[in-house]
Amino acid sequence: MTTLDFVRPAHPVTSGIVTVELNDDLWRITRPDGEVLGYVHRWQSAAGARYQAKRMLQRQRRFLPLGDFWSIDDALDIFRF
Repeated sequence: MTTLDFVRPAHPVTSGIVTVELNDDLWRITRPDGEVLGYVHRWQSAAGARYQAKRMLQRQRRFLPLGDFWSIDDALDIFRF
């Protein structure tokens, strides 16, 4: 388990997750205790901005793509459930 205690949340805690903006197109998703759940990355498609959610698999040291979404709220919802 990776726990980060030095990062201040960029957004309030909602539904058990915290989003930390790392740059204009990347957010770290954590639990309120700092455990990293994954990342959301914004990218441009021909149809407009898309948001890709990736779950962090600590033990395997890799990311599991969870899907591409049209809104950041939809991408964040995948971490809430």
